[in-house]
Amino acid sequence: MASKLDDDEICNNEYYSLLNIKKEATQKELKDAYRQLCLRYHPDKHREPELKQQAEQLFHRVHRAYEVLSDPHTRAIYDLYGKRGLDLKGWEVVERQRTRQEIQDEYEYLQRRREEMRLEQCTKPKTMFSAHLDTTQCFAPHGEDLGDIFISLYKSLSCVGINRMHISQSIEAPLTTKNTAILSGSLWSNNGKGEGNFYLGLRQFASTKGWGQLMAGMVGSGDTHGPFLGLYMFRQLTRRSFLTAQSQLYVSPQGLSPYVVAECGRQLDQNTAGYLRCRWGVKSSMKTSIVRDTKSTKFTFAAKVGMPDTYLMLGYQYKFQDENKTKIDISLKSGLLFGTVVEYGATTRISRHSDLGVTVSVGALQGVSLTIKLNRASQGYYFPIRLTSELLPGAVFYATVGPLVFYLALRKLVIQPYMRAQKEHVLKKDRACSSSDIARRRREAESYVLLMRASVQRMIEAEESKMGLVIHGAWYGRFVPDNNNNNGKHERASAVIDVTVPLQCLVKDSTLLLTGVTKSGLPGFYDPCVGEDKSLKVVYQFRAVMHQVMSGDTEPIRIPMQSHRVETSDLSPHESFMSSF
Repeated sequence: MASKLDDDEICNNEYYSLLNIKKEATQKELKDAYRQLCLRYHPDKHREPELKQQAEQLFHRVHRAYEVLSDPHTRAIYDLYGKRGLDLKGWEVVERQRTRQEIQDEYEYLQRRREEMRLEQCTKPKTMFSAHLDTTQCFAPHGEDLGDIFISLYKSLSCVGINRMHISQSIEAPLTTKNTAILSGSLWSNNGKGEGNFYLGLRQFASTKGWGQLMAGMVGSGDTHGPFLGLYMFRQLTRRSFLTAQSQLYVSPQGLSPYVVAECGRQLDQNTAGYLRCRWGVKSSMKTSIVRDTKSTKFTFAAKVGMPDTYLMLGYQYKFQDENKTKIDISLKSGLLFGTVVEYGATTRISRHSDLGVTVSVGALQGVSLTIKLNRASQGYYFPIRLTSELLPGAVFYATVGPLVFYLALRKLVIQPYMRAQKEHVLKKDRACSSSDIARRRREAESYVLLMRASVQRMIEAEESKMGLVIHGAWYGRFVPDNNNNNGKHERASAVIDVTVPLQCLVKDSTLLLTGVTKSGLPGFYDPCVGEDKSLKVVYQFRAVMHQVMSGDTEPIRIPMQSHRVETSDLSPHESFMSSF
């Protein structure tokens, strides 16, 4: 079971941001930050009821953050799953000396228990559709005259046909927490002949290490027509090995046709696994494969002996570390029946739930073919296209360049505008849903700033007396380039808040250190533009010289720095006005 949650991404940096420490902070660094905030915002330092109440609220937040992060057990849970993980019931029975991986496994178990308590009777449909196209006439020789070319092209396009089509649908309906009913059916046509099958199944999870599935149905395919029975099973043998097996018995006028398939796998190391698959009965064969899968690459070696073919295969996949999760594949396959075939292609994510892939297959015996694949959630669409029955350079060129040009145009004209519109819609929805939370956090931040004003003036006077660090202006939020400025050196505030007072309160011994976690959790800060990129802009004076710096939301920052030094004329009018006070 995957450890990712279905809800929005968990924010597990708030406590670190509140204490202004790194996620890798030691217990000593954690304790020092906690003591500093306690001394600054202790409720007993304030006599006015309003300020005292605000100090108590901030002190409680700081104490809660320290309480969670000072305990290695709760800190590991918080790092993995944030506040939501701490609120999950059941941690009290978990051993406190567990590792990070064991805590993650325990969380998944508790999640399953919670899902079991609110199990709903729902169906999970899965669909697969494929259409095999034959476009060999498009690459047939044409006449030399321009008119003959158009006529031949028209005739070629009119000869494009579908020689095979297949569609399958399955539905899974949970009956209990351990039993699931399955209904599946398939229909396909092949050169004018129709075939199909359907079956009913029952899957039962015997334990977390294994399950079994019983099937019964009717099949009408080739020479096999009649009922069949099937049994599937999976078993986790050890932590590093597993076994799957399936057996089916077909009943037809020709007699009984049984076959058995068994596959075992073993994890050889952290990134490498080996598999052995054996099939007895119809089309008996044996196949072994070794797969090495890392973060950026994947190597595959496979060898098969038996019917209908014997072959060797080498494959390589490169995974780009981009937001689209693009993958490039290339493989070499050599068999007794189809000769040597080279396949290459790419897969990329075009939306949150959709992946688009293209594969080109080139072989001396089978010619050139192109396969387009679209996977959307639990739906799969496949379009194998046979371009030529011979190895023609023109077909290879069009099979390679054509899909690439089509994808770039599709991405530019359709996908990117659609994704931008979707992102804006989600941001708008998030702002509407979190408007009350933003208003609450804004009120909290304003009350904390009011609390800080009682001591910030004394801190400024102390820094000025030694020509130390004085914050003249600080803004946090979203900045956009100022188009009215010819040199493009300044930025215009789009959705920002003034954080001059909170930032001055973080100055210690003429030094300001901010760690590499989001700054929206700092006392006196809040997120003014949820879901958008934010920056922190600071104008400060050190040794009677003006400085300026801008950093990203999660970038660490150290002030003062010689590289921040600027002339007063380089500041924007608003910044110059602020620095005059």
